[in-house]
Amino acid sequence: MITLRQMRYLTAVADTLNFSRAAEMCFVTQPTLSAGIKELEDRLGVQLFERTRHSVMLTQIGTEVTHRARQLLLDAAEIETLAKAHRNPFEGDLKLGAIPTIGPYLLPHALPAIRDAFPKLRVFLREEMTESLIEGLNAGRLDLILIALPFETGALEILPLFEDGYQLATPAGAPIPHAAKALNQSGQLMLLEKGHCLQRHALAAYPGQITTAEDSFAATSLTTLIAMVSEGLGITLLPNLAVDAGVVSGAQIQLTPLPDACPRRVVLVWRPGSTRQDMFKQLGKMLIGQHLSRDERSDGLPIDSAAHRKTRCWH
Repeated sequence: MITLRQMRYLTAVADTLNFSRAAEMCFVTQPTLSAGIKELEDRLGVQLFERTRHSVMLTQIGTEVTHRARQLLLDAAEIETLAKAHRNPFEGDLKLGAIPTIGPYLLPHALPAIRDAFPKLRVFLREEMTESLIEGLNAGRLDLILIALPFETGALEILPLFEDGYQLATPAGAPIPHAAKALNQSGQLMLLEKGHCLQRHALAAYPGQITTAEDSFAATSLTTLIAMVSEGLGITLLPNLAVDAGVVSGAQIQLTPLPDACPRRVVLVWRPGSTRQDMFKQLGKMLIGQHLSRDERSDGLPIDSAAHRKTRCWH
């Protein structure tokens, strides 16, 4: 009979393409892992890996079996979670992922309240890009993710939290430019590099109106962007969430609110049918409350309270 242990061995080798590293991941010796893979291949009557002295590669059938194995392991984990949730849905471990332009500015303020409300819940945070977070959620590596839309999420469950508007950051002492003209001036606007969803969101702040040069500066963090603006090298858009958290503290820049910009939509996302969705919804309410307690401006209102923006910004 096929076992879950063999499924774990299989996915570990598929992830690493190295039997030694896979054995370390599974906390077993390499001979034990190799024997488990051999037993699985004998049971199925197919070769799952092509092995040479220098490489390991999945066969075509191995790729298909590994895909099914991941789903089996995810279902097994859901069964365990279901049993725990039946006893107490607010206990145990929660693997929460967040994008870098939201997590550091919202979660540190919310976690104390979450700990007070759910003292037996252990929250483990992961900070990754949106695409990686969605992949981790679908694979079962994460239980819940905190991201911003627009972004394609497939069939995942989405809980809207709030909208996050923008401010125009310009060098201190410089004349405050007209936002529309400044954003259309090629070479002036600096954004995060491709791969950061905030770049996409910033461009969507004024749909079809923002111009960026192919060779314009692209940063890997908001901190770097702010430093470049402080040096007079250009301008940028900063989300209100980060500004309210003090990301520009001490920087030589000036901020101009952009009430007409299309905001990004901050949401919680989880797998359909998750046994902990009631808890996720309660966490969402806490995050909304935490955000609104720090920012009572219109850009901080829950999404449902800003319906007038939807027609203009999203179709």
